[in-house]
Amino acid sequence: MTAGDLDIERAVAELADDLPLPLRALARVAYDYRWSWSADGPALFAAIDPERWARSAHNPRRLLTETAQANLDRAAGDAAFLQRVARLALELAAERARPSCGGPVDAAHPVAFFCSEFGVHGSLPIYSGGLGVLAGDILKEASDMALPMVGVGLMYRSGYFHQRIDANGLQHEYWIDSDPERLPCVKVTGADGRALAFTVPLDDEDVEVQVWRVDVGRVPLYLLDTDLPCNSEFGRWVSARLYEGNRAIRLAQYAVLGVGGVRALRALGIAPSLYHLNEGHSVLCLCELMAQARADGAGDGAWERVRGQLVFTTHTPVAAGNESYQRDEVLAMLGRITELGADRERFLALGRVDPANPGQPTAMTALALRASRHANAVSRRHGEVARAMWQPLFPGLSADQVPISHISNGVHVPTWLQGAMRALLDRYLGPGWMLRAGQAATWEPLRGIPARELWAARCEARAQLVQLVTRRATRDRLRRGDPLAYAKAAGSGFDAQRLTIGFARRLATYKRLHLVALLPERALALIGGAHPVQFLFAGKAHPDDADAKDVVHRVFALKQAPGVAGRAAFLEDYDLALAAPLVAGCDLWVNLPRSPNEASGTSGMKSCLNGGLQLSVLDGWWAEAWDGSNGWSIAGDVQADAQAQDQRDAHTLFDLLEREIVPMFHQRDAEGVPLRWVEMMRNSLLRNGPRFSATRMLGEYVEQVYRAS
Repeated sequence: MTAGDLDIERAVAELADDLPLPLRALARVAYDYRWSWSADGPALFAAIDPERWARSAHNPRRLLTETAQANLDRAAGDAAFLQRVARLALELAAERARPSCGGPVDAAHPVAFFCSEFGVHGSLPIYSGGLGVLAGDILKEASDMALPMVGVGLMYRSGYFHQRIDANGLQHEYWIDSDPERLPCVKVTGADGRALAFTVPLDDEDVEVQVWRVDVGRVPLYLLDTDLPCNSEFGRWVSARLYEGNRAIRLAQYAVLGVGGVRALRALGIAPSLYHLNEGHSVLCLCELMAQARADGAGDGAWERVRGQLVFTTHTPVAAGNESYQRDEVLAMLGRITELGADRERFLALGRVDPANPGQPTAMTALALRASRHANAVSRRHGEVARAMWQPLFPGLSADQVPISHISNGVHVPTWLQGAMRALLDRYLGPGWMLRAGQAATWEPLRGIPARELWAARCEARAQLVQLVTRRATRDRLRRGDPLAYAKAAGSGFDAQRLTIGFARRLATYKRLHLVALLPERALALIGGAHPVQFLFAGKAHPDDADAKDVVHRVFALKQAPGVAGRAAFLEDYDLALAAPLVAGCDLWVNLPRSPNEASGTSGMKSCLNGGLQLSVLDGWWAEAWDGSNGWSIAGDVQADAQAQDQRDAHTLFDLLEREIVPMFHQRDAEGVPLRWVEMMRNSLLRNGPRFSATRMLGEYVEQVYRAS
């Protein structure tokens, strides 16, 4: 039994009671996100009521409770549909029944994976971007590998912000409260039937915390929630928003995640073999683990015992992702965490670059690096950058001796491989190939796929994306009050046969979306040339990042130019639901980070899986993925003059588009197939499919990190 099993079964039974008898198996499916990466899972739910499925944000629990009874009855009377239900229910049951894999951890002592955000699915809005999506992919891959793991995060009632862009290109943010009672999750109860709860001392209040459970296949994800009536308004707000702008609230969140996460696992009866900290937000777990070690009589060996339990992954060299707090900030919010005790000064010192200087702030990343037995970056290049960046923590060591290794990120293949390309690879790569996606031999049959079939899959994905864009861009423009002709152009101007270029990611300034608008005459010439291209943009700027918001404003300034209305669109409110069709449908995925700030860049890996080609700066993953035959590159060297670097890279971007990429896309054989383009697609899949799958990534974590003593 795993903590929360009975709560899940009760919720399943209650939902089943409200469904027609032939559909009751769907209740168990709805409470296991494993459906979301099954080949037929999303389509099966959509078939019940497509409109309600869209309006429910693809939340199966809401679909089954909100759809009209007539639709349920129709589905219950459809023999073919019921066969699909039976197949999916059996598939998920078989997954849950598999024995755990052998290895360094077992079901009694799983890996506890801590992260401030988890991008499991769009219907669970507790993520903002790449860090959370990577965390979700790791849980899914652990489920596929039958690796014992539990996730620990926060149940943000308001999640991350939603985005609207006005007619002038100015971003506006708003938040929508998520009611966990309508999500496919359960409140965990104790043996007495009451909600499991404990407290974390924050500021001058003992904040009560409850626990929700979400099933990600075989992996339970436990989410901590402070929105309880017994707490003050401050206490209730602690878990309200992801990446809350108030520094003190963020520090309180980190305490709930770290200290509260360890307390939650203890209350749940879970004794992890190790704690994997995905970024430094959860490093305050050190406090509670030290208390446990002291209580167990570890004495002077407590620090080494705790250090042996912690492993740490750092995800970014950008300052905003490596927060630090002054001594008075830490003690004001966390001073009542008595577990620090005599270790308080040591704790604060471990987070300082110079431990002997009490005037320096305590940094979460520095604390995690010193407190963990293993630390890794998320790409080869990022490893080099991280070792140089954090070398001051290790006096006497050169940068290449700093104990930060790298395990390059990968993406969960069943989640991100979409539509026609998935069907094609399923046909040629054989049954169960996704479980072997990390092995190069698995992808070898790609060499035998006819070029026309690869191209047909690419064209179908592009056509589906264009259908989505015409609907969504028209709606966005009407909502923001654009002129009617401009709004209608989105419905008629985009072409399913046209080279489609995508740029979609979190809009931090170092991502450099503005390079596209830096040379407007060349961008407009591409849009209106003999072989016109179409651009799709998406992404959110953090509410407090005025410079990033200005980037969106500058790109919007081009919309009045002739021809732009039907050949370029900024798609609002970028999220998981939009990301999937974008990475599947774009022919060319563009990534323009200012080197060396891109730690990884997993959206390009997802594009690659779907046969998309990359045009990227040689930073993050692309620095080790590009070989000259599988896409295009822009130099990744570091220049002191950022404006000069931007000008150089913008010219390189348009040179490649004009002289190589657009001509290659239009060089066709007698059957209309661009053979050189398709060969580059094939090379990209062969090289990067296995190398950047979550199967390879998590396998390396198991062998290089979890197994290490």
